[in-house]
Amino acid sequence: MADMDLQKLLRFRNLHNPYCQRQGIVLQDLRPGYARVTKTVTSDDVNPLNVPHGGVYFTMADNACGSAMVAYGNACVTVDASYHFLRGAKIGDLLTAEAFEVRHGNLISVLEVKITGQDGTVFGTGTFTFCSLGYPIEIPEE
Repeated sequence: MADMDLQKLLRFRNLHNPYCQRQGIVLQDLRPGYARVTKTVTSDDVNPLNVPHGGVYFTMADNACGSAMVAYGNACVTVDASYHFLRGAKIGDLLTAEAFEVRHGNLISVLEVKITGQDGTVFGTGTFTFCSLGYPIEIPEE
């Protein structure tokens, strides 16, 4: 995909992903095998311990990895995921999930992800495996 197409894909994913929109997760950077998403922790994100629910981190990680995969131009799905919760963020923290490809295959690809705070604190890491569905991503004309 050309750079212009990647910007179009980035906009499309931000505008047409209602689940991430509700969570406040925004795709910031995208290229084949790499993606970065961000989110500010709000009071709606915390569990009874007053730290973000694990689903916040997992959703950010899955979205970053999936975005890095679709940047190749093909639809894909998560087939396996492992996430390690290392510490809890606080309300107001800006979280960043960065996904990096470890192995790219025609069918199966593996990515690693790290979630950090604005000061570099690592909140968690993970490994996600994706399967290409073998057909191109369709982005409607704007």
